[in-house]
Amino acid sequence: MAKIGAMSGTDAKIEMTTFKQLYVEVPLERRDAIKGELERYGLEVYPAGFATKSLIACNFCKGAEEAGLETARRLNKAIAGIETPAPLRIGYAGCALGTSEPLLKDIGVIKMRDTFDIYVGGEPKGLKASLAKLLVSGVAEDRLVPVIIAIIDFYKANAKGKEKFGKFVNRVTLERLQQIAG
Repeated sequence: MAKIGAMSGTDAKIEMTTFKQLYVEVPLERRDAIKGELERYGLEVYPAGFATKSLIACNFCKGAEEAGLETARRLNKAIAGIETPAPLRIGYAGCALGTSEPLLKDIGVIKMRDTFDIYVGGEPKGLKASLAKLLVSGVAEDRLVPVIIAIIDFYKANAKGKEKFGKFVNRVTLERLQQIAG
């Protein structure tokens, strides 16, 4: 925290989100230098705006191994920062309790013993808030990242303008996305 404060300067705006992420507003001309320095200190720096956000995960209350912490880390590394037509939020829960609220995310992943269920189309805000729908269940760990990337790539290639992911899911249909997920 001290390094972030020292590098961003006294006039920087720093905000902590409810998902334990920090948004740091810095002068554009210093952005790349600050990003490089933060990464040298082992921090992950992702773009703001129309991109996949870093993985929103549970607290792994059943233990890191049982809840799949390493799988969540691999998934985060694969998805965070991909440019998309609209911001894309992906949630991960290490068990069916779903404390990270994966069914309110654009894409939700829930570990179910030794496999994963993937949900799509959650919307947490507004009068039309809705839960995500089950896309596929029983996905093996080695297939999880490729399936999520295939969904994101299909969204990027087929979204209309700045179409939100939930509207995209409804337009292209769950059945079509199931074909993409393989």
